[in-house]
Amino acid sequence: MNDNLTHTAVPPVICARQVLKSFKGQEVLRGVDLTIEQGEVACLIGSSGSGKSTFLRCVNHLEKIDGGALYVDGEMVGYRRVGNKLHELRDVEIAARRARIGMVFQRFNLFGHMTALQNVAEAPMQVKGESREEATEHARQLLVRVGLGHRLDAYPRQLSGGQQQRVAIARALAMKPRLMLFDEPTSALDPELVGEVLDVIRDLASENMTMLIVTHEMAFAREVASRIAFMDQGVVVEVGEPDMLFEQPRHPRTREFLSKMISPVGPRQ
Repeated sequence: MNDNLTHTAVPPVICARQVLKSFKGQEVLRGVDLTIEQGEVACLIGSSGSGKSTFLRCVNHLEKIDGGALYVDGEMVGYRRVGNKLHELRDVEIAARRARIGMVFQRFNLFGHMTALQNVAEAPMQVKGESREEATEHARQLLVRVGLGHRLDAYPRQLSGGQQQRVAIARALAMKPRLMLFDEPTSALDPELVGEVLDVIRDLASENMTMLIVTHEMAFAREVASRIAFMDQGVVVEVGEPDMLFEQPRHPRTREFLSKMISPVGPRQ
């Protein structure tokens, strides 16, 4: 297998081939195969413990895979191949590649001593070397974009959970990523705040941002995704377009999962 996927003019944004990952002898990913094309919005669904969040962290090399191969934009994540051997990239190389991937976590992880504007502007200055003026103006535009133009000078403690998560999304976008990863971005929010975060993600989807979203929001996944992948026990069991997967799932485990997540009157919110 080559280090780069050069056999197509435009390689997939994500290409996973039999990805393996274990923690202390416990297999979490047991051979994940998944391809995400440019401009695609893919949602990962499945029960807790199925490996969804672990796979997301592997895409960003926050976790090292134990086997298989994982590529982003045609480049092997975290490694380069020299002959028949894999060599882990240096930290500076990993950081450079990671800068092209935006990630939004369950918890907001904002700097408590910085305002919303400072939180968003910090990484472009520190990582990309942008001037303070350039980074601050771009941060302001992004906060306006996510509906927080009136809270530029607010500190995280002064913001609701939904507002903090929107700042976190703006912070990820500030690095001008080619790929956005969302790890259950609404799971830490009160129910009445979920909609404001999902609205921001909907807007990104309408702009053809490539996204991989781990979510338990079935109605949202069906609405926004171009494809949905169902994971169970560390593998991708089934992938399909939303209507097909929700209405005619092929795999018994997918049917079982969806029957518990979707009530007779509609998807669980």
